[in-house]
Amino acid sequence: MTRLQSAVRRRRAVAAAGAVSAGLLVLSACDKPTPMSTITVGDSSVSAEATCGGEDKVLETKDLTNCLKDTDIESISVDPTKSVGFGVDPEVADKRWTILLNGRPLVEDTKKTYQTIPGSVFFNTQYGAQGDSTLVSIKAGDGKKDSDAATGLWNFRLKKDD
Repeated sequence: MTRLQSAVRRRRAVAAAGAVSAGLLVLSACDKPTPMSTITVGDSSVSAEATCGGEDKVLETKDLTNCLKDTDIESISVDPTKSVGFGVDPEVADKRWTILLNGRPLVEDTKKTYQTIPGSVFFNTQYGAQGDSTLVSIKAGDGKKDSDAATGLWNFRLKKDD
């Protein structure tokens, strides 16, 4: 092996080691992702990490109010004649969760990982819906039944599909 080939190999080894080190450094600076929540309608679904919280710390009321105003959220079209499925990670279910319609509780809190609601509910004024677009949130609780304390909020926009 010539000196030139040896030098090239050494440089490649140093470059590879540097790339691996840089990758590990970047990964160590990342935050742990929050649990996911998913909404499913027919064959379509959207998933998202928590819009606010999601790390088992109780959120203050002002933080929840601000979180409900977030507009950078996932959306999905809903045929009112179909069911809408809501799914959460088991770690969220263990602490209890509920579905909010425009910030107000729609159902009782549960420890199940999946619930379905008729799509027509989300566009019915009787339940607080307004127009052809509705803010739906999944609120993680603090583990106590019927508690108002929230540890995470996942927001989604449901759009009426006729």
